[in-house]
Order: sequence, then structure tokens, then C-alpha cells
Amino acid sequence: MIVPDREVELALLREVSERGGRYVAGVDEVGRGALAGPATVGIAVVSLGTPDDFPAGLRDSKLMTPIARTRAVGQVREWVEAAAVGHAGADVVNQWGIIGALRYAAGEALAQLDLPISAVILDGTHDWWSPSELPIGPQLPPYPVHMEVKGDARCAVVAAASVLAKVERDKIMTRLGAQYPGYDWERNKGYSSPAHIAGLGALGASEHHRTSWKLPGLEQGR
Repeated sequence: MIVPDREVELALLREVSERGGRYVAGVDEVGRGALAGPATVGIAVVSLGTPDDFPAGLRDSKLMTPIARTRAVGQVREWVEAAAVGHAGADVVNQWGIIGALRYAAGEALAQLDLPISAVILDGTHDWWSPSELPIGPQLPPYPVHMEVKGDARCAVVAAASVLAKVERDKIMTRLGAQYPGYDWERNKGYSSPAHIAGLGALGASEHHRTSWKLPGLEQGR
């Protein structure tokens, strides 16, 4: 199992410090490939003054148990300088596609922060943050973006953002599962699963489904 460290974020913090900056944000998304529910973005902000000892057991949120993730939320928020989570509902995904929805969710998270961010560490290989020639969704501040493959597993601040985003989104899907029985969202969290596909076939799509996508189960449904 890969254990995250602070090597990447500290190097970037030293770099922005030389330019007069102070804060670096780790960013991760949850729910990109789900059939239903929001696309969620977590942002965690650190500085050179952030303690080197990050919460014990912090990992890529997908590698942590639900109990461990929930327990880590308070510890993560105490460790970082600031943190926020934003959501883009299925209506936003249907309007702008997943990239526009991720930008929308990131903008919702940024609106909760009041720190002058100097750079972003973004998990993965695709920079969905930076301004693009295509007007897909809201444009985000043009911070320098450092892409980090498996950043949620390798980089502590990105792992922190990952945990915050997943815990919040899981809570939303559990609540929606109780309101919309038949899709098994309490367990699959809106992702494709046999029970979810069977629910789509039996019930059709709900208002929280990404109906702009080709949803499995609908063609053999009604």
C-alpha cells in the first residue's frame, strides 16, 4: 500500500514562497463516474506552517474503511489551514457534462475559503481545472496546477481533500437512498451495480440520475 507523504506539497510550497505566495491547495474529486448523485470536489489548503505530522492512517479515501474515513474528518480539518467541499448535482452534470460539473463543484468549495491560494495539486492526469478554449461550465481562478498521478495516495494534502469529499458525498447518497428506495444508493453510492441497474430497469431514472448519459438498465426497463 502506498503511504502518502508531504514531499510534493512541501516542494511546491517552497516554490510559491519564493514568489511571495503562502498557500497550496490539494484537490480531489469523488463521483465522477457515478450514474446518480453529485460530482463532489474536496479542497484542502496547507502552508509551510502546517504541521508535518498529518493524521495517522490518512490514505487515499478509497483505501480506508468508512469508519476510518469518518474518524479522519475532524483530524484532517484540524491539521490543514482550511478545507471545503463543493457539490454539483445531476442537473449540473446534465447541463455541462462532467468537466463543467467538476468546475462548478470546485467553485462551490472555493467560495467557502478565504485564503490566497498560490497553486493547486490536482489528482490524476487530466487538468480539468485550468481555463480551456471550450466554455464548459464556470471558469476557475487560473492558479498554477501541478498534476500528480495517484495524488490521493501519494500526497497528504490531496488525500485529505479526498477523504473530506468522499465522506460528504457518501452521506448525501445515503440520505438520498432513503428518499428514493429501489436503487440501493445506501450501498452503491450512485455508482453502477447490479441492484442499481435493476432499479433503473424497474423504476426508470430519478431526478438525481445523470440522464444525459446512457444509463444501463433503462433499455431493458419499461
